[in-house]
Amino acid sequence: MYRHGSSSAHPGDVNILKQAVHQTRGAFGTVALFSLCMNLLVLAGPIYMLQIYDRVLGSYKVETLILLTVMLAAAFGAWAALDGLRTGITVRLGAWLTRNVGPHYLEYGVRARLEGKQVGARAFNDLEKVQSFIATQGMNALFDAPWTPIFIIIIWALHPWLGIFALCSALLLLSLSIINAMLTRAPLQRAEELQSRTYTTASATIRNAEPVSAMGMLPALKNRWQALNGEAEVELLRMNQRGGVLGTAVKFCRSFLQSAILGLGAYLVIRGEMTAGMMIAGSIMLGRALAPVDQAIGTWKSFDSARNAYRRLSEHADAFPPLPRRVTMPKPKGGLEIEHLMVVVGDRLVLDDVSFDVGAGEAIAVIGPSAAGKSTLCKAIVGIAAKEEGTIRLDGVDMSLWNPEELGPNIGFLPQDGGLFEGTVRENISRMQDSADELVVEAAQLAHAHEMIAKLPNGYETALGEGGIGLSGGQRQRLGLARAVFGTPPLIVLDEPNANLDQAGEAALAESILELKKRGCTLLIVGHRPSTIAQADKILLLSDGEVQAFGPRNEVLEHMREAARINASPDQDDAPKEGQKEATGDASGKPSHLRASESTR
Repeated sequence: MYRHGSSSAHPGDVNILKQAVHQTRGAFGTVALFSLCMNLLVLAGPIYMLQIYDRVLGSYKVETLILLTVMLAAAFGAWAALDGLRTGITVRLGAWLTRNVGPHYLEYGVRARLEGKQVGARAFNDLEKVQSFIATQGMNALFDAPWTPIFIIIIWALHPWLGIFALCSALLLLSLSIINAMLTRAPLQRAEELQSRTYTTASATIRNAEPVSAMGMLPALKNRWQALNGEAEVELLRMNQRGGVLGTAVKFCRSFLQSAILGLGAYLVIRGEMTAGMMIAGSIMLGRALAPVDQAIGTWKSFDSARNAYRRLSEHADAFPPLPRRVTMPKPKGGLEIEHLMVVVGDRLVLDDVSFDVGAGEAIAVIGPSAAGKSTLCKAIVGIAAKEEGTIRLDGVDMSLWNPEELGPNIGFLPQDGGLFEGTVRENISRMQDSADELVVEAAQLAHAHEMIAKLPNGYETALGEGGIGLSGGQRQRLGLARAVFGTPPLIVLDEPNANLDQAGEAALAESILELKKRGCTLLIVGHRPSTIAQADKILLLSDGEVQAFGPRNEVLEHMREAARINASPDQDDAPKEGQKEATGDASGKPSHLRASESTR
């Protein structure tokens, strides 16, 4: 994916999450309609009790009792059916939301990581929290809550004192729920943050198992994990203690109030102000009126977690809006032009005013001392390091004007670590796509890795762990090269492609480079070994992020030899001895270049 400049949001940018939620208005409207019908059907219970006490027991009519019972069964049957449908809708809503915005947040994670932000998979944890809340009773409680005032009004219609009692009861439980939210919100947020850091520490420890085990770092990392987990447990305990006390108070109040209204109703019956059926109906409706408040308290933790998760997701969507669609460009030939390129990493200027050009089908070797900016140049060219200034053109077109999904297949990139995924050898070579077998084999043969793959336990179907676990460093690099040349892209960037190769692997790499040049591919190769420079048409010498020399291979090598002679004996007419040359060359920071130039004369 190619990036250009900052990805910060601007006014008018599309928030993919809000857009998706907007599209669910119809489904949420259906849920609200079902909630309306369900709450109306719930009134069947109190009405049934009212009719039993005031009509059936007074008239002794069995036919009336049977008819009322049948009607009650029909009402509750319809309520159960609507409840099942409502639950099915909310479950599908949560799944739909994740399915539609999940790919964007995967893209967001990649783009954020390229900008140096440690985001990991936090967005997907947040999506899971939102989806879980939508699919549980917490969402249903939100749709039932507006009916609490309706039930209180109906109770008021039975008798004003019952209505006042119901209103005070609802306000009491609502106050307790607000206090519960205020007391538990801060500990919950701190606990979630600590749990996220705990997960990150555990993941990093497992992912870097080799250095952790080899250098005895496991005890220290276990202590760090235990410390973070202990802090999270303290916050969770604090939250549960506060919430537990209030939760107990709410349960007591609800049970007591639902019984106390019977006492008030009985007093009013004794005074002749209402009937026994009204007393029972009032008690049942009060229980129904307080149910959403009780459910809200019970699901408050998940609601608060989902709300915080939604806020973070919305902020992420604002920070990384979808990339704009560009005009489809013709397939490039591979001509590369770099003009006044400047790249800043953190607060350090890594590349400063870098300019050069490579013709289609040419190979350029990028050399220079450590921290010269060679790898950063590779990343800037393939679009994974944001440039502050300058232009990178492919066949005369600014690479930022390409659609990423169309540019990607035209670029081959081999990073220093290989960058292999969990999956089969075949999947890694085909860039995790479902491609024809002959294309996969062709890429392996072009990278001279076919014979190596054939010796693996299951050949191209050999399963690899994350990062290519199970393979040697050289095998990972050769598979990475096969992936880079898959589809024979016109532009191929190789960052230290022979760092882990033996003599046979290096010979195979040289043959691959020759074959790629014959096919018209433009190659940019970072390396110091003589074999790398020998394959190059041009050489780019970097030092401290600046271009020291660029041009045809022999001219640059001659320039480097002349500079080495001047640096080795600035005040002497005669050249120093070979041993003195080597020592002086080391001091100048260019021994590898000198050795490479001598070997390629």
